[in-house]
Amino acid sequence: MRIVLGYPVEDRHIQQVQAIAPDAQIVAAAQPEIPEAVLDADIFCGHAKERPVPWDQVVARGRLQWIQSSAAGMDHCLTPEVVGSSIVVTSASGLFADQVAEQTLALLLGLLRGLPVFFRAAARKEFIRRPTADLHGTTVGIAGFGGNGRRLAELLTHFRTRIWATDYFPIERPEYVERLLPPEQLPELLAACDILILCVPLTNQTRGMIDGPALALMPPGAVLINVARGPVVVESALVAALEAGHLSGAGLDVTEQEPLPPASRLWDLPNVLITPHVGAQSRSRYDDATNLFCENLRRFLRGQELVNRVDKALGFPRRGEGD
Repeated sequence: MRIVLGYPVEDRHIQQVQAIAPDAQIVAAAQPEIPEAVLDADIFCGHAKERPVPWDQVVARGRLQWIQSSAAGMDHCLTPEVVGSSIVVTSASGLFADQVAEQTLALLLGLLRGLPVFFRAAARKEFIRRPTADLHGTTVGIAGFGGNGRRLAELLTHFRTRIWATDYFPIERPEYVERLLPPEQLPELLAACDILILCVPLTNQTRGMIDGPALALMPPGAVLINVARGPVVVESALVAALEAGHLSGAGLDVTEQEPLPPASRLWDLPNVLITPHVGAQSRSRYDDATNLFCENLRRFLRGQELVNRVDKALGFPRRGEGD
């Protein structure tokens, strides 16, 4: 058995995996090496960022049995070939929910308290004062109520907010969520929320779902936070809404193109906070990813149900499966 680890690992991580599968060949592949390494893998754990994996060739070879994504998003591997194959796919859904929730709050509170304006003034050595906005008393809409969305909602309750959310399976509404809606009722959520937080996976259904008409449904002065995937938002429409003053601000940990091109108008907008897709980049990330992989590797070798097994047609795990 050949196991390819496609994320930054140390010797101790390899030893941790080897202890569970002592007869396996463990290969630590750097980002540029992942596409070739996966071609001869039985199991792949990681996330190819720099170069895409030729998944059509991988499937044609018929060797790969299981993909464990080291990220919650599955857009890097759920190609039509993989979806139509027998390859089992599992995700890191919810694994970094605390980190993503903290990043979301940093962006949101930074915008509401005027940090982009104050930071620019500080760079000019100007001491300015101006009114700022409050989080408490607002209606927050969370699009995507998986692991990240649910953890975020838990934290937001401490700020005395009203919380609405959309979920593909709108069941088991927590008591702190006022409305839990199916995705087709997103327009209702958009019209009601002062703050929109995007936590959805990138799928054919969510790509470009926040476009000009969607943004127009939001109340004047609303705030948008995207910690999902950049292509969920039509960036040109977002820029237009910000420049027109329809939105009062946007906090973006992800953008349509990454890295964000220097020519992007988003860089110069005074009501935008941008971070370089670091929501889950905590110091413990690779330890956490290895622990999840090892738990699933034990289950895989025993023929047991895996944690976070992805419904490949949906693009994410069904809640409650493999827990």
